[in-house]
Amino acid sequence: MSSIPYPNPQAVFYQQYESVRRDEVVGILLSLFLGTFGIHHFYLRRTGLGILYCCFCWTGVTTFLGFVECFFMPGRVREFNAIQAAGIAAALGIAVPPFGWPVAVNVTVPPASAAAAGAAPAAGFAPSAGFSPVVAGFAPPQPGTLIACNRCHTTNPQGARFCAGCGTALS
Repeated sequence: MSSIPYPNPQAVFYQQYESVRRDEVVGILLSLFLGTFGIHHFYLRRTGLGILYCCFCWTGVTTFLGFVECFFMPGRVREFNAIQAAGIAAALGIAVPPFGWPVAVNVTVPPASAAAAGAAPAAGFAPSAGFSPVVAGFAPPQPGTLIACNRCHTTNPQGARFCAGCGTALS
């Protein structure tokens, strides 16, 4: 048996996510000051647009576009980060954790025997009609969550029975 403990998938997720995430302020500043050359597009891995801006930087149009795009950069950076998070979570086979660092949450759930017998719920606890307890840190898969193939690690849509990359049956 190995002396190395098995890593927590959420810890691996946060480690990989922190290495690929982009900062909104950096995106705004790149767009504002270096938008003429399309550096903000390279920052978000939009290489084609970055090259296009570099080709037309002498016209002055890209300067105006870079200034206008600095107002749209926060949304673009959030979208980029969400796509990266979904891809990492799919590769790890977990649901996308809620953003922000994990927080220890105490969840009060009545015992199954008390809930089944119709006993009075605990003080301050009133379950709704569709109540299902969730253990802190583990959520059921969200609709639209991607599934990663165990063989080739290609992401596939929820409900797919076969991998789009290699054709292996998904479990």
